[in-house]
Amino acid sequence: MTLQDVSHGMINWSELMTTDPARARAFYGELLGWTFEDYPSCGCQYAIVKVGERVIGGIMDMPPEALELGAPPNWGCYITVDDVDVTVDKAKALGAQAIIEPRNIPEVGRFAVIRDPQGAVISFISYGMVR
Repeated sequence: MTLQDVSHGMINWSELMTTDPARARAFYGELLGWTFEDYPSCGCQYAIVKVGERVIGGIMDMPPEALELGAPPNWGCYITVDDVDVTVDKAKALGAQAIIEPRNIPEVGRFAVIRDPQGAVISFISYGMVR
């Protein structure tokens, strides 16, 4: 998987969490011509989304935490940061709430999800970083 830009502060990954990944793949494949590559190492049903050879995002089944929170299927994005833990601590100091505290994604890096002071949800990721 080659990402286009992983500089601090860049929005670089879009991801669909859904209750029916196979149906979503069929829909977006037909609608937009996207192709998909299974990515089983994340421990869930996950597919890398590609436009031609360019990797642009992912489609996954709803994780248990999202289902417990009553989240509907949704698209989200990731912002690359130099250090997820430092960024989440700073976000909390500025009034954000951590929805998913920093954790590792095998073979990818470290991520977290916050709700900003206005209620918007965003994910942060540090590629290659593991703690």
